[in-house]
Amino acid sequence: MAFPQTRLRRLRRTSPLRDLVRETRVDAGDLVLPLFVESGLDGTSPIAAMPGVDRLGISAAVEEAGRAHALGLGGVILFGIPADKDEEGSGAWDDEGVVQLATRAIKAAHPDLLVMTDVCLCEYTSHGHCGMLREDGASTTTRASSGSRAPPSLRRARAPTPSRPAT
Repeated sequence: MAFPQTRLRRLRRTSPLRDLVRETRVDAGDLVLPLFVESGLDGTSPIAAMPGVDRLGISAAVEEAGRAHALGLGGVILFGIPADKDEEGSGAWDDEGVVQLATRAIKAAHPDLLVMTDVCLCEYTSHGHCGMLREDGASTTTRASSGSRAPPSLRRARAPTPSRPAT
């Protein structure tokens, strides 16, 4: 006989029963809002590939973070879009980088809001990969890439965010 032998429909008959036995509940405090913060941008700029989502200047990011906080969201995660890119993604660990500046501004305006930061290098590298390229230029090297995430993590830890950077 195929599994399951007994289907417990009695637990799904009414809304109160379904509410009682539901295993997963999601509320606003469980959610984190991604914010795409662009260096040098004043205001917002639509992201064509993501309808309804904008790149934000730092002041716009502070405002959006405030709205997220007022709605009871669990926090925000910042993705940086730097003015300049290079092979190593050095903009990710610049103390005056867009994510570090945005983090400080958001925490100054909303000190109780959880702010997380992405430490992937893809937005900071000229080649668009998430880490350092091997000499062949065709693939990333894990060892060098792991080490290259340390500087942005340290800089962002000083920004200050009360959480570990996301990867």
